[in-house]
Amino acid sequence: MKKVVMITGASQGLGKALALYFAKEGNDLAICARRQGPLQEVKKEAEAYGADVLAVTADVSESKDVERFVALTEEHFGHIDVLINNASMLGPSPMPYLLDYPEEDFAEVIRVNSLGPFLVTRRVLPAMLKRNSGSIINVTSEAGHTGFAGWGAYGISKFALEGLTETWADEVGETGVRVNMVDPGEMDTEMHAMAVPDCDYELANPHDLVHVFGYLASDASKENGKRFSAQEFTLEGSGQ
Repeated sequence: MKKVVMITGASQGLGKALALYFAKEGNDLAICARRQGPLQEVKKEAEAYGADVLAVTADVSESKDVERFVALTEEHFGHIDVLINNASMLGPSPMPYLLDYPEEDFAEVIRVNSLGPFLVTRRVLPAMLKRNSGSIINVTSEAGHTGFAGWGAYGISKFALEGLTETWADEVGETGVRVNMVDPGEMDTEMHAMAVPDCDYELANPHDLVHVFGYLASDASKENGKRFSAQEFTLEGSGQ
């Protein structure tokens, strides 16, 4: 069944891979990112697969941008079936230890990576609850599950996102809305190159990590409040 899939941070990396995957699967898309040029390129690629694509330049850490993005999506498509909170930023590179972390940079990372998913979910969730249907998927990280020296605000922001996911999942537990999180693991992306500039090992291709998102977006999934590893996910292991 065709769905309307909203993806934040869709101009590159995993966000782009997800947009193209859901377009290929026959869904329509609402995508956003802070950089207009790359976002429009993703829109064109997704439309080539037949998807109806709404692309909005927006910063998810700004309430006014979130309101505009969601309102335009609801006006264009009527509803949102799936929300993937993927937008994220690393912060300073190389990443400083917390003792040396600039206050303004720390606050910006928290705003984008933690406050952003809160703002978008808070805006999207009421309509999902009214329809008693919807899947929200937050993109987390190993650094949000285990504290690593040198991962600074990024890791801390993902710890917050995991807590946000579990709390919201518990709050909607008696409804038809589901809230889960996916750790994609280390990927061959621009962000990873900034985080680990001297990386000398093979990294996963983001396009190979999309299937767990497809499962969680589907009507077949009844999962709620779960944490998934994209690199370990198999459909057989999901019980389907």
